[in-house]
Amino acid sequence: MAKTILTGDRPTGKLHIGHYVGSLRRRVELQNSGEFDKIFIMIADAQALTDNFENPEKVRQNIIEVALDYLSVGLDPKVSTLFIQSQIPELTELSFYYMNLVTVSRLQRNPTVKSEIQMRNFEASIPVGFFTYPISQAADITLFKGNVVPVGEDQEPMIEQTREIVRKFNSVYNTDVLVEPEILLPDNKACLRLPGTDGKAKMSKSLGNCIYLSDPEEEVRKKVMSMYTDPTHLKVSDPGHLEGNTVFTYLDAFCKPEHFAEYLPDYENLDELKAHYQRGGLGDVKVKKFLFAVMQEELSPIRARRAEWEKDIPAVYEILQKGCEDARAVGQQTLAEVKDAMKINYFSDAELIRAQQEKYNA
Repeated sequence: MAKTILTGDRPTGKLHIGHYVGSLRRRVELQNSGEFDKIFIMIADAQALTDNFENPEKVRQNIIEVALDYLSVGLDPKVSTLFIQSQIPELTELSFYYMNLVTVSRLQRNPTVKSEIQMRNFEASIPVGFFTYPISQAADITLFKGNVVPVGEDQEPMIEQTREIVRKFNSVYNTDVLVEPEILLPDNKACLRLPGTDGKAKMSKSLGNCIYLSDPEEEVRKKVMSMYTDPTHLKVSDPGHLEGNTVFTYLDAFCKPEHFAEYLPDYENLDELKAHYQRGGLGDVKVKKFLFAVMQEELSPIRARRAEWEKDIPAVYEILQKGCEDARAVGQQTLAEVKDAMKINYFSDAELIRAQQEKYNA
């Protein structure tokens, strides 16, 4: 069986370092590994419209922002298919068929749906499109027969629901057309869900606690130097705490052993730095400056690549258009197989037409 990746992002704003360490960096590694036959990266604009339906211009404008972020981190359109969800109508049709396989109560039990509804204050009035997000996501994955989905841990309930839909479909229609996906989580636990710069559990555009991939160097410096640390660490001599300390969480996500020889030779590794902080005698400013140097090394080439792509926006749209054409060709083939299994392939089923003719000739 071919190894196929399907993953993507909602275009509701520029992508931030939470997206990067949680998924984007891993996507590039997987792309460059040569282990996968097909890689589909989707800009999920149709899904973004489920809770931005009154502001489609926001979604429209952010298509190019997400595409630029994709290209700037190193996603290669020669290897990975970059496409826009709404341009693949087969996804909508497949979602419609899946709706018959899922109950309302099952959707209500989905932990990701429940938390997202609460976060958006949708309790009293939930848009149906948003409520059925797990079904839409199942269509996204299965239309391209994605069997590897690199996402954050918050998406585990969604992937499990996709597997349920696949099993139900294959069982009901006695087929093996659909493929069960496996989730691929980040190896580094700190990358599972990077907190915001203010220490809150989630980095979110709406909370204003993000460091964006496209932020200029001085903006990143400003955000790092104002980052939440340990409120009890008032003096350099005070023992510091690592738990809930955003700076050390970011170091866990970004720091490599070789960074110490380059930027902080007083220490051999991150464990030594943490131990000094915990026993006291190490100030937050020194640690933040080190973090900034580490992040600058990672983000500087990303900014440089983005600056080059920004010079030729028509070329970016051409990449997306070509990706949509390639993705749709794959989707059409899968949908034809689905309709064959469901026995709704009326005009391509020669045996059906022949049998009907014989019935009326009898």
